[in-house]
Amino acid sequence: MGCRLAAAVVGGGLGFLPVSGPAFAIESCVAALKKQAIAAGVRPQVAERMLSGATFDEKVIRFSTSQPEHKTEIWDYMAFLVDAQRIKDGKANLKKHSRTLAAIEKRYGVDRHVVLAVWGIESDYGQFQGDFYTPHALANLACAGKRRQKYFLGELMKTLQIASRGDVPVGDFRGSWAGAFGQTQFMPSTYNTLAVDFDNDGRKDLVNSVPDALASTANFLKNAGWKNSRPWGYEVKVPDGYSGPSGRKSYSSLSTWGKRGLVGIDGNRLSGNLEAALIRPAGAGGPAFLVTRNFRALRSYNASTSYGLAIALLSELVSGGEPFKTPWPTDNPGLSRAQRLDLQKLLNKNGFNVGAPDGKVGPATREGIRKAEAKYGLPVTGRPSWNVYYALGGR
Repeated sequence: MGCRLAAAVVGGGLGFLPVSGPAFAIESCVAALKKQAIAAGVRPQVAERMLSGATFDEKVIRFSTSQPEHKTEIWDYMAFLVDAQRIKDGKANLKKHSRTLAAIEKRYGVDRHVVLAVWGIESDYGQFQGDFYTPHALANLACAGKRRQKYFLGELMKTLQIASRGDVPVGDFRGSWAGAFGQTQFMPSTYNTLAVDFDNDGRKDLVNSVPDALASTANFLKNAGWKNSRPWGYEVKVPDGYSGPSGRKSYSSLSTWGKRGLVGIDGNRLSGNLEAALIRPAGAGGPAFLVTRNFRALRSYNASTSYGLAIALLSELVSGGEPFKTPWPTDNPGLSRAQRLDLQKLLNKNGFNVGAPDGKVGPATREGIRKAEAKYGLPVTGRPSWNVYYALGGR
């Protein structure tokens, strides 16, 4: 597979680097990118240090065509992201950073629990900021990616420029396969437009500064349209056989939804002029929600309804609220992070070697699950589910 044309931002224009050769040999492309970066104003020692050693990364390229929130069943996604440990840690961080969160909410008008929830989902409250060294991941996407190479090249150049300015130390750019970095996972272009220096130390450091990371997130959500005067949404009951409008872009007033037969999850009548849209992320058999434009702001952080609901639910639970009332339409629910770790231990114990348990479900774990499912007469899916966990002895 040839390494396609790479585009780099140079002096405000686009320069094209024709690169050929096998996909696993991107070194010539990376060498050309160093020159482009220096021409774009990046300090030579920064470009050299951040790009040297970049080699083809199969995981980056594979992940670029398969994002979990778009392929994972929502009950699996929610079980993993909004588990008991994340709720407990969220409450502890709410107390620990109460002054900072209060000051951020006052300045930006964004609910502190929502800001906290984004932090919890994106990096487990700063404990895990990513598997990938950002400049190397972006170099792979720019040189060997299958789509949006110009975009990723631009993000790479911005990453190098951020480091060259001294805002974030060169070695601290750990993040996602796509180039997002820091405690609340900003893309470099988003960093340039919305990151803030909330601790007033002269640097916008979203990696090492909790105040900067949380305030930048609040600034992002404010810019995306969040208003504290309205909730993110409500869980509701939809009448049997409902065939009216639905979808996250079809807004109507709560009163109008009430006239269509919808009621609150507690059975109370819906009324008022607040506009909301009906979403049913698991179909007619699962929970239903009327979501406001605040939910659109949450969703803009990561274009996924499952993601938006994970943020919404975690924000409710860390603030002392209640979980969703309607169960997901499955008799084989997903596993929490602790259960996933336990599942890997059980797979190893029962002879399905998946390597050192770490709670992360990758190809080896999925293959082990498939073998276990086949042995115990379960549908072979490779999915970390309750049924296979129970069959292996989990409780």
